[in-house]
Formats: sequence, structure tokens, C-alpha cells
Amino acid sequence: MYVLLGNVLRGIGETPVQPLGISYIDDFAESESAALYIGCVQTISIIGPVFGFLLGSLCANIYVDVGYVDMETITITPEDARWVGAWWLGYLIAGTVTLLSAVPFWFLPKSLPMPVDKHDSSCTPEQTRFIKDADSPTLDHKIRPEEPANLHVMANEFVPTLKTLLGNPVYILYLGVTIIQFNSLIGMVTYKPKYIEQHYGQSASKANCFMGMINIPAVALGMFSGGVVMKKYKLGVMGAAKFAFGTSLLGFFLSFLFLAMGCENSKVAGITVSYTGEKDLSYQEQSLFSDCNSGCLCSTKEWDPVCGENGITYVSPCLAGCTSSRGSGRNMVFDHCKCVAVTNILPGNLTARLGQCLPRYNCDRVFPYFLALSVLSSFIISLGGTPGLMLLVRCIKPELKSLALGIHTLATRTLAGIPAPIYFGAIIDTTCLKWAYNTCGGRGACRIYNTSSYRIVYLGLTLGLRAVSFFLCIWGFDLLRKHIKREKEALSNDSGELELLRKEENSSATGGQFLLSPDCNPERETRL
Repeated sequence: MYVLLGNVLRGIGETPVQPLGISYIDDFAESESAALYIGCVQTISIIGPVFGFLLGSLCANIYVDVGYVDMETITITPEDARWVGAWWLGYLIAGTVTLLSAVPFWFLPKSLPMPVDKHDSSCTPEQTRFIKDADSPTLDHKIRPEEPANLHVMANEFVPTLKTLLGNPVYILYLGVTIIQFNSLIGMVTYKPKYIEQHYGQSASKANCFMGMINIPAVALGMFSGGVVMKKYKLGVMGAAKFAFGTSLLGFFLSFLFLAMGCENSKVAGITVSYTGEKDLSYQEQSLFSDCNSGCLCSTKEWDPVCGENGITYVSPCLAGCTSSRGSGRNMVFDHCKCVAVTNILPGNLTARLGQCLPRYNCDRVFPYFLALSVLSSFIISLGGTPGLMLLVRCIKPELKSLALGIHTLATRTLAGIPAPIYFGAIIDTTCLKWAYNTCGGRGACRIYNTSSYRIVYLGLTLGLRAVSFFLCIWGFDLLRKHIKREKEALSNDSGELELLRKEENSSATGGQFLLSPDCNPERETRL
């Protein structure tokens, strides 16, 4: 409950920065520089998780009850599946930093001078092309930035304005595409550290460190580079859409290579291999017992892994058939392990040490290639992030922009941020081979996964969602192209009518005078 309430407050505090901050920058920045500035903001927002993952890596390396227990009595290491890091420490540090970061916002001015080229920017063809004001009189009195907010007027205008916004098929399709892609992205990022842990045998601390030091900076660089490309080549609406689609599609095809970077399951006696070392064992609870431990009265619910000299992990010293031990704490060694001797033809005292056996050699060779491909694909996909956001901003009239960005943020976080980790986690849990049990007898955390099934389920679900979004993108391109063509024709007709109206007004010596900007839509005429 405390975490939930904390996230609610955090979400309220984020709103002035994103999405309203994006609208703020687009309103007051020069048109050709807006994409670069928004790219910088997006880059900074990505760099934040870099420090978050590094902080998580540090906290994960510290035992959860540090300061309350004697660390010499702890027999597990951060590589152990039972290790719980000091997760609470990160909240204290991040909360303090968040409070300090809010102080500079108190010194921002109430308003900024608008650049000259922005005076008529609300009437530019790109922004009037997609969403037009309805004829309803309630939409003729918009809340202007320089006017004090009137809650009564805002309440009356909200429903018709929302209908106008949601009546735009381009915006609705854009919303659908981003929701599906965010489901894929959030599910992938949430479980990527766990994937690295289970698949490549890395600790939680190292997995977070790799995400923070290698993966996230590539995303930040991609977001910034996307803004630079938009500024340099002055991409319009269709150009931004094509660039975002192309980079996402290229990253999608590169991600298929992850399916080839697999590792074999860890050798765990009675779960993935038999006690004789044979592979492809179909796990059942009875398979944990063998002749070498039949007289030991071992518990199958216990998970206290030991690594035998033969390179096979055993669920517990008891199930390894060990009869004695020496040492204490993490340095404890078990002697005369009968099950370890099953695969060893040489006589003698065969021992086992605490903890699972080290990762397989083939995984050590594949892991660097996995990291390199992860960086490359993340960079390419994130290149389209800023152009994609600018596509949304440029397709919305200024008075609808903040509402459109707010609905976009609400939809992605509600329909992607909440459900994605839930169903990703539920599907990944179907690949669990060995569950832990808590003191009350209920099922606890998963101790070991079928790595092959995990890889297929995790990557298959991620790629499948992105594939669905591409079909919507193709539909969206068709609508966008037709809409642009139709609005260009309408704009051409409006220009002829404007010229005729201007001549009539200039020749008139009586009545009100109309000043019409040649770049403006007739709906935006100003009577003096």
C-alpha cells in the first residue's frame, strides 16, 4: 500500500514535466529546434534510469537486513536465488534526490516570451491538417496560455474537446500502436535483468549494472540522435513517421538474433539431469530421489543448493548424499557425498561446496555477443523515439496538444505499464522447474527456470507484440497519406478563398476590418 501511494504521488509530480513539459517546450521553442530540445528532455529522462540501475546494483549487493544481522552467519551469496538485496535503501536515496530536483522548478517564470515565428505557428498547415475545430460554439472559447484558467469554462469544453480529439483516426491509431509497443517494451525491460540472471548465470547486482552501464545509455543516445536527425533534415509529419517506422522495423529484425543466443539448462540433479549426469530429464518430485540418497530422509521442498566436484548442482547437501561437513558460513564444505561419487569412477572423498555451480562455458562465450546485440538493437529502436513523439505533437492543434499528450501518457501507463509486467510474469512462471515453499506451506519464489523455454516465451512474447503493432502502422500510414492529400486540397481551396476575401475587404471603406494572415486558416481570423 505504501509503494502504491508513493507511486500515485510520483505520478502527480511528473505531470508538469511530462507530458505538459513537452507541450511547454514546443510552444515556446523555435520550430526547427523544438525536436532537438524535446530529444534532450527525453534523453535526460532516459539517463535517469542509468543511475537507477546502478543504485539498484549497489543495493542488490547489500543484504536486505544489513545492520540487523551478523553477516558472518549468512551462508548465501548475491549469486544465490534466495538472496534478497536492500531494496528499501534505493527508495530512501531516490526520494531524497527527487525532492531536491523539484527545487529549481520554483524559480521558473510564469511565462516566457514567444519567438516571432511562433505567433502564427498555431495556424501552420502541418498542425491544422489533422484536427479541426468543430462548429460548436463551446469550442470557440479556448483557454489561452496568457489567460487565467477558468474551471467552469474548462469543464464545459472538456467533453466536446475530448470528442474532437478521439474522433481523429490518425491519433487513435497512433495511440494503439504506442500502447502495443509499450507493452512489449515494458515487459522486456522489466524482466531483462531476470533473464540475464537465469539464462547467463549472472547475479542480480551484475544484471542491474549491465542494464545501467550498457543498455540504457544506448537508448539515451538513440533518443538524442533522433532529435538531431529531425533538426538536421527538417523532417515533416510523414518523414518523421517513416523514420520512426523504419528504425523500429530494423530493430525488430535484429532482435530475432537473440533467439540464437541460447544456453543449455544448468545441470541440477533430479531436475534437469539425472543423478548419473544424463540430460533431458522430465522433472517430477520423485526424480529428486536416487539410490545414493534413499536412506537420508531428505525433504523435497528444501532449496539449499550445493555444487559437487563433478560440476553438477544438487538441491541440498542431503540430496547430494553428503554425510559430514567442515567449516562455517559461506566457506562450509560437505564431505563424503555419495551422489557426487556416482558420476566419478575414481574412489576417494568427493566433496560439495555451498551454492550453485558456475555458469556453463558456452554461456560465458555467448554473453558478450548478447550484450553487444542488445546495445545495437536498443540504439536503433530508440532512434525513432523522438520523431515518433514529434509526430504526435505536430498532428495536434495547440489547444489540444496538452490534452492529447496527457491522454497518451495515461493510456500507455494504464494499458501497458500496469498489465504488461503482470502477464509477462505469469507466462514466464510457466517455465519454472522448482518452486520454493514458505514457512506456511504456500508456494514461494521460483528457484530455477527451464532456460530454453524461458528464452522462447520471453522473446516470443516481446517480438509478437511488436509484430502486431507493425500491422497497425501500415494501416496508419494509409490513413495519414489520404488525410494529407485531402487536407492539401482543402488548404489550396482555402488559399483561393482567402485571397478573394482579402481583396474584398481591402476595397471596402466601411464596416469592420479583417486582418488575415496568409498562412492562417479562415477559422482563425481575427476581427479588429
